[in-house]
Amino acid sequence: MSTHDQHGGHEPEKIDTSLGYERSDASVTGIAVFLTALAIFVAVTGLLCYGIGAWFNARMNREDGPNSKWTKTADVRQLGNMPSSPELQNKVAELTRSFPTPRLQTDDGNQDVADLHARENLLLDNYTWVDQPGGKVRIPIERAMEVIAQQGLPVAPAVAMPPLMAGDSRPAVTMPLTDGFAPTAYEQDEMAQEEALKKQEAAAK
Repeated sequence: MSTHDQHGGHEPEKIDTSLGYERSDASVTGIAVFLTALAIFVAVTGLLCYGIGAWFNARMNREDGPNSKWTKTADVRQLGNMPSSPELQNKVAELTRSFPTPRLQTDDGNQDVADLHARENLLLDNYTWVDQPGGKVRIPIERAMEVIAQQGLPVAPAVAMPPLMAGDSRPAVTMPLTDGFAPTAYEQDEMAQEEALKKQEAAAK
């Protein structure tokens, strides 16, 4: 119990620590209420989980139908371990080698990738037939770039605009909205800075 000092303040209550333990008893009623509430909570949770599981099982049984010999759970432990058979292993290896493509890549030093690149380089660097009866030849890529640089890319023929429907108007933009080049964010910033410098120079003049 706090006491008043001579200045009108409150002094904290002095606690006797000579006994070395708490002198007040624990509340037996509080402990009993807590244990009872915990038991009720566990029981309700168990019943709720059991009910949800029974509902799921009933729904799956209703959708899957009654059990048959095809849906019966087999005990694989009765089968035992498969005996080691060199003949069976050789048969499996033979089937694996004769399995149709595409097959999984094996760790062979990336030989398949090297062969693929060699075939690609052979097609890119040499003249090869595409359609020999039709006279179509694949030319090397270096020669193809020279031809394109000299003659340019083929131009698609102009497409006639369809007639307008009643109430429609001809669009103002008749050219592509983009030339196929998408500048990066860095390039866009550079172009914006150049435009700003041009405007400053024009304003200074």
